[in-house]
Amino acid sequence: MLEWDKQELLQNVRERHPLVECLTNNVTVNDVANVILACGASPVMVTDPRELEDFIGLAQAVDLNIGTMAPELDLPFEKALAVAQQLKKPVVLDPVGAGAAKCRTDMLLRLLETYPVAVIRGNASEIRALSGEAGKTMGVDASAGDAVNEETLPARAAMASALARKHHCVVAMSGAWDVLTDGNRVVICKRGVPQMSQITGTGCMLTGLTAAFVGANPQNVLEATVAATEMMCLCGEAAWQRTQSLHGGLGTLRVQLIDALSLA
Repeated sequence: MLEWDKQELLQNVRERHPLVECLTNNVTVNDVANVILACGASPVMVTDPRELEDFIGLAQAVDLNIGTMAPELDLPFEKALAVAQQLKKPVVLDPVGAGAAKCRTDMLLRLLETYPVAVIRGNASEIRALSGEAGKTMGVDASAGDAVNEETLPARAAMASALARKHHCVVAMSGAWDVLTDGNRVVICKRGVPQMSQITGTGCMLTGLTAAFVGANPQNVLEATVAATEMMCLCGEAAWQRTQSLHGGLGTLRVQLIDALSLA
């Protein structure tokens, strides 16, 4: 059992079993589904626009991840946001690769100007790009120059807070230090292990986990986002410790992470 002060929020997930509609990165869709199941929620991975209204109507939250863009996904992305707005369902947006390609950045900026989201969860370079600053995104990964540390924390926290105020949402900026803010309050999480960044999709998994927590705790979006982040980091630490005891590598860590989330 994970010992930390957010157990009530996790208990809400496990008692309420929120359904999370996921339009997520097809590279990591299986891991996202398994992480959502591991925390006690239920995933559905519908992308067909003909079904989105029905499934978002049933869901308690929407996970929208643009990791693998394609022209045929433009309509599902937009329709998901429009239906979620109409039905007042919270959206957790993962702006994968923002700043790396103009079409991604332009689409994200347009969507954010048009539709509300509950949470924007991305790495420091992606958040920087959405804030209108010149980013240094390296593909879908954050640039080392955008890292959050003791020296850069004040500026990065101010940037995330300004973006949160602009879009009236929570911003979760992930990295070695996670910065989470609703524009007024700022929470810093310094937990986790660097090995997690070497597994494909841990960011996507965290977005799905965040959507599950927000879906189960819709009146406390910042607190739910912090709980999801801390749970992922603490379970990552436990998973790496277990992996080392098994003399395993990154493949073992991936399995141990899902195990730790399910046993928390």
